[in-house]
Amino acid sequence: MDTLDAIILGIIQGLTEFLPVSSSGHLELGKAVLGDNSLPEDSLLFTVILHFATALSTIVVFRKDIWEILSGLFQFKWNEESQFSAKIIVSMLPAVFIGLFFEEQLEELFGGNIRFVGFMLIITAVLLYFADKAKDTDKKVSFKNAFIVGISQAIAMLPGISRSGATISTSVLLGVDKSKAARFSFLMVVPLIFGKIAKDLMSGDLNFDGENNIAMGAGFIAAFLAGLAACTWMIKLVRKSKLSYFAIYCLVVGLIAVIYGFTNP
Repeated sequence: MDTLDAIILGIIQGLTEFLPVSSSGHLELGKAVLGDNSLPEDSLLFTVILHFATALSTIVVFRKDIWEILSGLFQFKWNEESQFSAKIIVSMLPAVFIGLFFEEQLEELFGGNIRFVGFMLIITAVLLYFADKAKDTDKKVSFKNAFIVGISQAIAMLPGISRSGATISTSVLLGVDKSKAARFSFLMVVPLIFGKIAKDLMSGDLNFDGENNIAMGAGFIAAFLAGLAACTWMIKLVRKSKLSYFAIYCLVVGLIAVIYGFTNP
């Protein structure tokens, strides 16, 4: 992978991590279009690096929220901040389970299976369509909701299922306020990403090839900057109930991917 390709993929990751169109799915499509012939393990490695960049952009955008949560935790009381943190932990459980017991099977799906990505994008489109029709409420995320949304996050580990789209849509369909749903969706993934990075570092999975360092660094920076813009934009879009536009986009791209997959096996 050369530097220009890495930058393009970084921008794709930064934008699609927060916009409900599946970052992993678009990365797989981007690699196919750019002619990336990486092994599934290498593709997943680069995907993890780009997710790490967007996790940092999430921290920057929600720095005040994160500071309030941490400040509340250090009061060592069962306050709103402690409860929110506990809900984040509950939401992580399904994804942690999948990551621990089905990691190898998951990695095999990141090998340019365009037809599979296309079908998952169509599923994302359906989720977004129904979520866009949900009524506005002022309901917060409950512990039960947090676990259900966590299941959606685990399913969204499949390339083509939008993580933000699945989690925000699930929250909204459960009756949660749209702004609160977006905030919870973006914050709940941060611990998982850093946990994944720590796990890979300890296991030695992130051994960088010297000739790819520049390309990966460029992709990281591109994803971080694009993520800052997309995260801020997405929060506004969710509040204004504009998810139907992304449903149409995912449906169109998904159909194109499916057709491409069948015509270019």
